[in-house]
Amino acid sequence: MPTSVVNITVHGIGPTVRTLDPGEDGTWVSVEQYERMLDAAVGRDDVRITFDDGNASDLEVGLPRLLERGLKAQFFVLAGEFGKPGRLDVDGVRELLAAGMEVGSHGWAHRDWRRISEEQVQEEFDDAHRVLGEIVGQPVTEVAVPFGSYDRIVLNRLRKAGVTRVYTSDGGRAQADQWLQARNSIRHDLDAEWVERVINGSDSPKVLARRFAARNVKRLRGAP
Repeated sequence: MPTSVVNITVHGIGPTVRTLDPGEDGTWVSVEQYERMLDAAVGRDDVRITFDDGNASDLEVGLPRLLERGLKAQFFVLAGEFGKPGRLDVDGVRELLAAGMEVGSHGWAHRDWRRISEEQVQEEFDDAHRVLGEIVGQPVTEVAVPFGSYDRIVLNRLRKAGVTRVYTSDGGRAQADQWLQARNSIRHDLDAEWVERVINGSDSPKVLARRFAARNVKRLRGAP
């Protein structure tokens, strides 16, 4: 097992079938870009592939191409969005599971967890896990943070909810067994340079230092 890993995040692939949220088009990629990333991940046990948002393209485009290459992925879905236009439904989640994929929680309704009410806390951290657990058939204890937005309060809530691993959008590599896992989102401008820089870890020392400082700020903000 590798001691450090590169976590890759996929959001949407191919033609869009719903109205995208502001800024969402930045992480929506073509089928060709998605395949380029997958091809670079083949044979790499230090690359983990994850999907966020529970888009219909996860099943229609993402899954078949994973299977063609013998790859596995973890899908972080929105429990309150099942069956809406352009989203996965419950049967789709079950199909992912039947294909050997893993399913985790992205919350209930794609909210910023730093800016939610107490009622929404219940939905995002309790209801979502309960609904997903019923589908999966066992407790769902791994989550991906919407928008990569977290602070000390969010992390404490996740610990109290029994979460065993938290995926962020902080970029760079991560220690394979850490509770907090940095990820790298593929974007609409993904090219060969991105694959080399992210998957093969050729970031400059300046970028690495800036990323380290940003993570520490996120972990500590919200402290009393």
